Amino acid sequence: MIRRLPLRTLVADDHRLFRQGLISLMNTRPDLIQVIGEAESGAEAIDLADKLSPDLILLDIYMPQQNGLQAAEVILTNVPQTAIVMLTASEQDEHLDQAVRLGVSGYLLKNLDAKELFDLVEGVSRGEVAVTRALASRMLRNLSVRKSKDQEPVEVLTDREIEVLRLVARGASNPQIARELHVTVNTVKAHLKKILDKLNVENRTQAAAYAMRSGLVIDETKN
Repeated sequence: MIRRLPLRTLVADDHRLFRQGLISLMNTRPDLIQVIGEAESGAEAIDLADKLSPDLILLDIYMPQQNGLQAAEVILTNVPQTAIVMLTASEQDEHLDQAVRLGVSGYLLKNLDAKELFDLVEGVSRGEVAVTRALASRMLRNLSVRKSKDQEPVEVLTDREIEVLRLVARGASNPQIARELHVTVNTVKAHLKKILDKLNVENRTQAAAYAMRSGLVIDETKN
């Protein structure tokens, strides 16, 4: 959503010195930002967002009475037209991922410089996402990892591991599997360890059950 300038902005941070310093910085760009309120807790940010309907909220993560992410979830439900940019010192991927899932309009670290902050905030007015290149790279990397984890477990097994799993499901012992595949027993054990890890199961019985459920082998007892 494209927003008219200046952006009516709420600044929420429980550290008074940082909050007031940020507001002073914002006041140097009246063409871009009009600060209409400040909050020192998540609960106060929610209340002021309801009352003021700001265009933009700069919202810290670590705050009392509902943290920034909890507050963002409520605000985006109550005042969906408001753009929220998380402004934080946290570099934890879990916070970044949660913010992305909530649908915030940006996630900026507090160590960025003033020009970069203003450029990214101006981008928000055009409907762009405010995020630095470094954080954008991390977001893409995290997304790639999540897609890999979301795959069906069988999709991450190698062809050899599937062969071993099928034999396990048919009741073959490690020595029998070794003879069948022309490998050593230690190699079979190594494959089994990887299979258990990838399927997130504890033993070969559970692995065999998975193989049956996934259709890798036919349950001959049903014939």
